Amino acid sequence: MKLRTRLLLALGYLVVLLTIAFAVPLALNLRDRTADELHAEGRNQVAVLAEGSASSAARRDTSELTRLVTSAARTARGRVVIVDARGVVLADSAGAGTRGTAYVNATRPELVSALRGEGVQVQRASDTLGEEILASAAPIYRSGRIVGAVRLTQSVGAVSAATNRTTVAILAVGLAVLFVALLVAFALARGIALPITRLEEAAHRVAGGDLDARATVEGSDEQRSLAQSFNTMTERVARAIDAQREFAADASHQLRTPLTGLRLRLEEARAATSRADLDHEIDAGLREVDRIAQTVDELLVLSRTGERDAPGEVVSIADVVSAAGRRWQATAQAHGLALQTETGVATSPVWCARADLDRALDAVVENAILYGANGGASVTIRADGTAIDVLDDGAGLAPGEEEHVFDRFRRGRAGSDGIPGTGLGLAIARELMRCWDGDAELSNREPRGARATLRLPPFAGSLPTV
Repeated sequence: MKLRTRLLLALGYLVVLLTIAFAVPLALNLRDRTADELHAEGRNQVAVLAEGSASSAARRDTSELTRLVTSAARTARGRVVIVDARGVVLADSAGAGTRGTAYVNATRPELVSALRGEGVQVQRASDTLGEEILASAAPIYRSGRIVGAVRLTQSVGAVSAATNRTTVAILAVGLAVLFVALLVAFALARGIALPITRLEEAAHRVAGGDLDARATVEGSDEQRSLAQSFNTMTERVARAIDAQREFAADASHQLRTPLTGLRLRLEEARAATSRADLDHEIDAGLREVDRIAQTVDELLVLSRTGERDAPGEVVSIADVVSAAGRRWQATAQAHGLALQTETGVATSPVWCARADLDRALDAVVENAILYGANGGASVTIRADGTAIDVLDDGAGLAPGEEEHVFDRFRRGRAGSDGIPGTGLGLAIARELMRCWDGDAELSNREPRGARATLRLPPFAGSLPTV
């Protein structure tokens, strides 16, 4: 059973229960209140009429009594009869035809009780009318003695019919409320189920190989969060698969040359006729192994494109620059370059993995030393705000190479001078920076040299106090 159907049934069941819980007690209460009001009205009417007709009944003033019973019958919507002390009819709201008739008999027990001084109210079947009636009777007193009795009869069937009509109206209102509630429940169930259905469709597309499929971010906060998490997961899976494909392609292409070189060195070593030739070939083979290891290591870094392997932390740009200066000082001197660091400029802390920032900085510093040694005299590492600039005064870039040098295995014009390298350093630096919402850039300086910039967003939180 679909989720929407389940929700609709559950909400409909709840609405039906609530409707029954309100409508049925209301209808029963209405029936009981109507019955109580009918009985109370009958008792009150005969009591008032008995009090108001005492003088006329004592005088046997039939015209005045007829006026009284006619008015009372109209108000009570029933039949009013007044009899004298012997039970003979003095006035009847049904007409003068019954006047003088003796009404005290077994078929009218309420009048018998009233003439004995008892107020009485009974609900019984009327043989004359052929229906259920409510008969209310009370004695009429004058100067302490009973001079007659008054009886009011009302049709219980008419009252029941009116009560039934009201009950039906209540039930109709309940059904209308139920219908509207079911429409609202359907809309709510559809609103809950539709985002989940669309998310399921997106999941099926991803499972079928469409890694560009994304879930629509809609619905409640929880559903929107779920869709966003699904999209983030799909993006990471797509990046991971793309990175694996690129790794396989790059490894098969880039490792073929050093592996061939290693094989040739091993063959030469086997054919060597002297110890010196053998050592030479072994040393050359070891260099090829180092080259392979470096290439594999860099390809593995790039295979984790977009993923953060290390946890983030608050990093001081000035500390990173100072540490890099110490690490590369000896290498710069070996290439005949002066390595300088500048950390006096105001800097801001950044949020990233310190190891990622160090590796990215090492890549651009190594490039600056290798290519800056071609005619340059110095390399400067400068901390500036949330960015690190690496400046050299070497040959610089050819026009249009500013972005191409970040492509994998693209070394630019300077790489044609025989400088060793894999062509992956700048690509690694950019990918590591972009993992932390930053970037890496490269541009020419005036009048000579190149500027490499690693840029990160400022840390938005608060630093711990010491």
